[in-house]
Parts: sequence; structure tokens; C-alpha cells
Amino acid sequence: MPTGQDIVQLIGRLQDLRGFRDQHWEGSFEDYLQIVRHNPKVTRTAFQRIIHYNFFDDKDHGGVDAIFGLDIPLMKLVNVFKSAAKRYGTEKRVLLLHGPVGSSKSTIVRLLKKGLEDYSRTPEGALYTFTWVVQGDIGRKKSDQNEIIACPMHEEPLHLVPEELRPEVLRMLNEGRPEGERVVLEGDLCPSCRQTYRELVLRYGGDWTKIVSHVRVRRLILSEKDRVGIGTFQPKDEKNQDSTELTGDINYRKIAEYGSDSDPRAFNFDGEFNVANRGLIEFIEVLKLEVAFLYDLLGASQEHKIKPKKFAQTDIDEVIIGHTNEPEYRKLQHNEFMEALRDRTVKIDIPYITKLSEEIKIYEKDYNPSRIKGKHIAPHTLEMAAMWAVLTRLEEPKKADLTLLQKLRLYNGKTLPGFTEDNVKELRKEAMREGMDGISPRYIQDKISNALVSDKGEGCINPFMVLNELESGLRHHSLITSEELRKRYRDLLGVVKQEYEDIAKNEVQRAISADEEAIARLCSNYIDNVKAYTQRERVRNKYTGQDEEPDERLMRSIEEKIDIPENRKDDFRREIMNYIGALAVEGKSFNYRTNERLHKALELKLFEDQKDSIK
Repeated sequence: MPTGQDIVQLIGRLQDLRGFRDQHWEGSFEDYLQIVRHNPKVTRTAFQRIIHYNFFDDKDHGGVDAIFGLDIPLMKLVNVFKSAAKRYGTEKRVLLLHGPVGSSKSTIVRLLKKGLEDYSRTPEGALYTFTWVVQGDIGRKKSDQNEIIACPMHEEPLHLVPEELRPEVLRMLNEGRPEGERVVLEGDLCPSCRQTYRELVLRYGGDWTKIVSHVRVRRLILSEKDRVGIGTFQPKDEKNQDSTELTGDINYRKIAEYGSDSDPRAFNFDGEFNVANRGLIEFIEVLKLEVAFLYDLLGASQEHKIKPKKFAQTDIDEVIIGHTNEPEYRKLQHNEFMEALRDRTVKIDIPYITKLSEEIKIYEKDYNPSRIKGKHIAPHTLEMAAMWAVLTRLEEPKKADLTLLQKLRLYNGKTLPGFTEDNVKELRKEAMREGMDGISPRYIQDKISNALVSDKGEGCINPFMVLNELESGLRHHSLITSEELRKRYRDLLGVVKQEYEDIAKNEVQRAISADEEAIARLCSNYIDNVKAYTQRERVRNKYTGQDEEPDERLMRSIEEKIDIPENRKDDFRREIMNYIGALAVEGKSFNYRTNERLHKALELKLFEDQKDSIK
């Protein structure tokens, strides 16, 4: 048995010290300029970094938050990012993920945040910020010893270059580089760094080279837990929340020390906009914001500036993304006071999944043998639950000859006679709001969980148990607003139950049909009777040894399975005998597998004969 020391030694061997050193690199401003000269990507904006990472399959975290079935909405989101990265205008907008509850809006943002964190740890995603190393009157502690003052907003170190000198500096940095790879320098120092910068300007008589000797550049690792480059804002009671949660607040204990409430040293630049600089800020239920917060949001999106209390406009570089549900979005559309926000918003619809195979993946991720111990989930259980969920989200087709279940199959990539890919596209165009209503995956997960912990299953759950759970929960479902809708969902459960019965019947039929010997015996019996019938002969009963009339009941019971009417039976039987005769002329023997219609009829007859004995 391993000891505690063994475990400590194991951790020692597994730890990546070289990676730690790379992620905690520190150097002079001159060193950083050298890095920029060789790799201008380190100066990318937040939007430019977010498009260079694959987020939505969540491979780095075992697929825990993987997104399924939303390829088109995610493609639209990525296209907005690409446009913003190229400064086409969408970088000045609030990105709004809009959709029904449980449609993965918050999961998408969580993946973006995790992806940015992971990307910032890689060499390709490296970005940098800086600290000041000062002493004496310039420091906060007024000490002769070196004091390290970190930039509270993790700024780009190139902001230290004076604005009037930037064109010449950029010319040198971009020398020989194509247009798409050039460094672009926007923004200025935050109030805290500007205070330190001004004091050093006075100390050194404006000698910039001496000022930057106090600068140490370091790698910046984004982290939501540490509130570095990732911020989250959630509306609360308006009495207990104000705009300082977004832009920072005065540190009243420091006012006596520095003599003014407008001294940056007496201010905490720790609002969500401040800490999210260089990364991403998430607004949960953004449309529930009070008007007081609205102005900060508008300025942050349009101007990329925020206004901390008692300070000038401060530059920020971050992706602003919010999410909301349908009722709140309707309020936005009808609220004239929110017109400015509507004008600065890019809405991306995040609907429920409408493809069955993708919906199934959600439940297979949560309910699989590696996670569910001691309970067996019968075949098709998750599929039937997913099928009902998807059916509730689809609109009834306008084509009279198409059922909702057939529409589901078409969306799932199946083919139906008379329908092409263009027809499927037309179906989607007819129902533009499809997926914006219906049952949430959360409801399905809750009811599957109920079935798993129920005492009824005795170690196994099946489709009927889960479908019954789904039906019983409809009585108290908080999001079902009318009896008409409740009835529709119940009717769709009936459709799914019938579909499951058909699937089970077909599978049993295939299992029985796999008994080749039984089919061969039935075929031989049928052919013997057909031969006797067409040649007006009698058939020898192998059990009694007596000659008997051909078994009309047997022959018709097979022929009826493939819709051979009474007035066509003679033609069909002659076709069979002519076919057998033609094979005999060629020296070949008859095999029922070569006649598709007869093969199907034999399988159906065999299933009918045995279905009553199947439990």
C-alpha cells in the first residue's frame, strides 16, 4: 500500500516545473519589445485571441461541457468574433445569447471562459502585462525598499509608449510585416499606472528610458477564480447593488492616508469591467440590469471605455457577452428606454436541439455505464426520451402528407420517398422559430434521474418507465402555461410510445428472422403447396403420409403479408413457379433470399406465428 511519501514523490515527478517557469516569465520592457518584434500575436486584442481557440467540444476537460447539435448558432457566434477581430464594427457591440431555458447559453459562455484560461497558458496564447518596481515617495508604502505595484487592470505593456511616439515605434515593430500581422496599439494607461507614470516623469525630468527601467513585464495567465481577465456580473436586488460592482469603488480607509478620494491609490480597481480587461466579461440575465448599469454597459461596448468614480474614462479591451431568456427579450423589444441597448446588441439565437442523434448525446454523456453503477438502462430508453423532447420543439409540418415524426426523421438525416435535402431546407425555413419552444433537456434529465432512483425498476429502467415519469411531471411543469400545450405534450408521448412498440416489434422480428432454418422450412412448405396448387396436384403430409389438398390458409397467410390480393394470388404463384423453373434450366436452385418480396413475407409470417410466445 502506497505511503504518504510515495504520493508526494509521485506528485513531484508529475509536476511541470518547466511549464511553470514559462508561465511565470518575467523580464524588462526591452525584453518584451524583442518578444513583440518576433511574435506580434502577443499584442492581440481579446476578440483576436478568442477566435484562435477551439472551445465547444471541451476536449481539455473530458467533454464535461461539450455542446451538441448547435453547429449553426455556434458558427454565427464565431463569425461575430471574426468580424470583431478584424475591427469591422461588431467589437463595439454587446453579444447577446438569446434562447429558451436550458438551451446551453451559460454553458457556451463557460466554455469560452475556460478556453481563454487554457489558451493563455499555452505558448501560442501567451499575453503579457507589467508591474512597477518603485521605492520612496512614489511607492505606496513610502519605503526605501523596492515595492512592487501590479497594474490592477493587467494592461498591455505597450500602453507605456507615449502617444506621440507610437507611430514611429509601430513603424519599427511592423517593419517587413504583412498587413494582417502588424501590431496595432490602442488604449492608454489605467488611472493607477498613470499616477505612477506621472510621478516617475517628474522624478526623471521626462526621461522615458529611465521611467521604463522601473517596469517588469510578466506573463499574464487568465483565471476566473483569481479574477484575472475573466469577470462575471449577475443582477441582484437594486438596493444592494450599484455600478461600483462594475467599475470599482473608493477605498475609504486610504483617503486619510492620501488626502483625496480622487487619488488612484485610494481606489480599488476591482469592478468586473476592471478585472475582465484583456479577456471576457459575462453578464448573467443581462436584460434584468437596472438602468443605472445600462450606461456603463453602453460605454464599455461602444467606446471600449469605462468611467470609474472620480476618474477619467478608462480604456478596456474585453469581450462583452450576456445571455437572456425569451420573456426578458420581449420586454427589451417593447421598452423604449432600452432602445440604445437594442441598437448596440448583436443577438444570437441559441435554440434547443432539433436533431435526434445530437439530443441523445446529451443523455448518453450523463447516463452511461461508467457513471451509472448498479442500474441497467434498457436499449432505446434514452433515445425515446430524447425523441419526445425533440418532438415538443418541432412545429407541425404544413405538408399534409408529412407527420411530425417523419419530419423528425428527416431532420435526423434519414431519407423519405419524395423528399430531398432541398425539401428539408424548405421545412426549416417554414419554421424559423423551431427550437425556441418545447421541453428543456433539464426536464428530461430530472425524470431520467427519478426513474433511476425509483424502486420500481429492480436494477433496470426501460423506455416505458421514463416515459411515464415524463408524463407524470407534466401536471406540475412550471413552464407549461396552458392545458392545450399540456395535452399536446401528452399526445406526443403517445406517439413516442407507439414508435417504441414498433421498434421493439421490428427488433424481435429481425431476431426471429435470423433463424435461417425456420425460414427455410417455411419457404419449402410454401413452395411445395404452390407447386401442387399450380399443377393441380395434392401434397404429401410428411407427418401422416397422406396426400392432401394444397394448404390455402398457409399460402394466403404468407401472401397477405406483402399485400397480394385474392384476385392476384394465382398470378403471384405462377410468377414464383416460373422463376424457379427458369433457374432449374440454368442448373441453379431456388433461394428465397433472391426474391425480396417473398423473403419479407416469410419473415413477417414467422414473426406472427411466434409473437404470442414472446414475453
